[in-house]
Amino acid sequence: MIKGKKIVLGSSSPRRQELLKMIVKEFKIKKKETDESYTSSTPEKIVKEIAEKKLNEIEIDDDEILITADTIVYFDGEILLKPKSKENAIDTLKKMKNNWHQVYTGVCIKKYDTIYDFIVKTDVHFRSFSDETVLYYVENYNVYDKAGAYGIQDFGAVLIDEIRGDYYNIMGLPISELYQRLKTL
Repeated sequence: MIKGKKIVLGSSSPRRQELLKMIVKEFKIKKKETDESYTSSTPEKIVKEIAEKKLNEIEIDDDEILITADTIVYFDGEILLKPKSKENAIDTLKKMKNNWHQVYTGVCIKKYDTIYDFIVKTDVHFRSFSDETVLYYVENYNVYDKAGAYGIQDFGAVLIDEIRGDYYNIMGLPISELYQRLKTL
């Protein structure tokens, strides 16, 4: 468990809050609306760019450490963002069926005026599934706040048959790597 400095999570994501509680006993939440557009062209650079944007929007005190993160899903050369409609969610899930995709999370940590960052990639394979399964998922779970239109922590788990890498990265915060980084600070 990380102790000492006051930790601030720059995110209102319930998933990130839940994950951070696994390694940090107490922390504050500070969130500002951030333009999540990007100019970078690779998944690694995109998540880093957006996590830095979030970091730069939030003011902290000298005795605080700020953590921000951004997660994207990358499939077949395309960034899969949060779906805008039911049809978009269904199409996104169907095209990833029986294929591998990657989940990238960029994390930025600010202590005093120094910024530390890292990127974690997890490979995820979707099994073959029926159109009825996808329709049930989209109609009964909140897929609209999740990059790639799924969450591994809910019914979306039935779509997955293999992962290579950090499970928690798929949820949006690679806590094992974050824990190691915070320990060194």
